[in-house]
Amino acid sequence: MNLEFILFIIFAAISVSSGLLMITRVNLVIAALLLVVNFASLAGLYLILNAQFIAIAQVIIYAGAIMVFFLFVIMLINPEHEKKFMDYKPQLKIFGVIISILVFIQLTYIILLSKPSEGVSREVEASVKAGTIEQIGRELFTNYVLPFEAVAYLLLAAAIGALVLAKKKFN
Repeated sequence: MNLEFILFIIFAAISVSSGLLMITRVNLVIAALLLVVNFASLAGLYLILNAQFIAIAQVIIYAGAIMVFFLFVIMLINPEHEKKFMDYKPQLKIFGVIISILVFIQLTYIILLSKPSEGVSREVEASVKAGTIEQIGRELFTNYVLPFEAVAYLLLAAAIGALVLAKKKFN
């Protein structure tokens, strides 16, 4: 057993267990924190696949920004309303259980009856190199420098516009 396989098993176990715990929690804040754990374990899986940029984006964007937004929304809504909605519609629980069983059967079929590929082709090796931060940076600043600069100026204009609109409201 090599280190990659051991790390894969660890990150996969954390991901599956935190996902199961997340959907079974009644407290929405605890469920959101378990989702952060799930995002972190997925970032670890991305690192094993040599996709450093996607792993970093997973942590910064999803575990950082999106989860802050989720927690903000959770604090604003009334979670008690959701419990009453499920009490009025018990057929939704049955539908959810049926869909979960179907997805589990499909995943079991794929895992047990699929055949792994024999070897690594050149396209796979090239795709592994394409996910590195170095390669993405090289592409952005050589082949795509004009669209990159255009997006940067567009975001700058949007930020200035938001500041101007916010300043008018406070005066």
